[in-house]
Amino acid sequence: MTSSQRDQTWREAYDASGYVVLQRLLNEDELGEVRDALAPLLAQGPSGRNDFEGTKTQRVYTLVARGKVFERLVEHPVVLSMMDELLLSNYLLTANQAISIAPGETPQPAHSDDAFYTVPRPRPAVSVSTMWAIDDFTEANGATEVIAGSHRWTDEQLEDLYDRDDSDTLAPHHQAQLQPLIMPAGSCAVFAGTLVHRGGANRSSAVRRAISNQYCEPWARTQENFFLAVPSEKVTKMSPRIQAMLGYSIHPPFMGQVTARHPLKTLDPDFENPLED
Repeated sequence: MTSSQRDQTWREAYDASGYVVLQRLLNEDELGEVRDALAPLLAQGPSGRNDFEGTKTQRVYTLVARGKVFERLVEHPVVLSMMDELLLSNYLLTANQAISIAPGETPQPAHSDDAFYTVPRPRPAVSVSTMWAIDDFTEANGATEVIAGSHRWTDEQLEDLYDRDDSDTLAPHHQAQLQPLIMPAGSCAVFAGTLVHRGGANRSSAVRRAISNQYCEPWARTQENFFLAVPSEKVTKMSPRIQAMLGYSIHPPFMGQVTARHPLKTLDPDFENPLED
């Protein structure tokens, strides 16, 4: 989808398939900055702890607090214009991580990102995910794979995702439905939290890097606890929009208040917590 078509057609594609790919939102200079910022972080981290995280996959969580370049991705204007339409006002950032899939990684278990919100399906997505391609996404290097239209599945259809005789094996007819999101570096896939997807197997000789930013309705509990993860002195230096998405905001009438005060007041050095002696 070209930039000229994007604003006119993204919603139609998103509603029909559960996802849309926005081509080349980042230019080469911007990509280089992201890669440079990721390199020392990925050099530090171990691989995942299980098949879901990926035993040959590195993940770096809470990226928003690890550099201005990551803050800019979280509040990219094209992405936020879509979130403004898909979610209620005051929506939150729920997850924010780098994903680096190394050669030899096996496919991730297929899943939907907001399955832990136990609201019966079919239903509107409680969260919306983005997947930024920091490297080209190819069929060989572990491109995210999706089942188009699965965002409309019922709970019963979702339960039928895996073979009834082997809970670790994807049902053959669903295996055939998976399609890789082939996209050049700098592109961003936006998909409903109800869409079934997975990280693909990396059969290439190079890593496949991506950044996943996920946003959720303002009344939902976030996956990452940014209040505990991000030091307040870092939050004070962030934009008002990011501060709000981290939870320093009120969803009317008073969701998110801190002892009957707006949570932004806690960032004031003169704030006095009535519970502290």
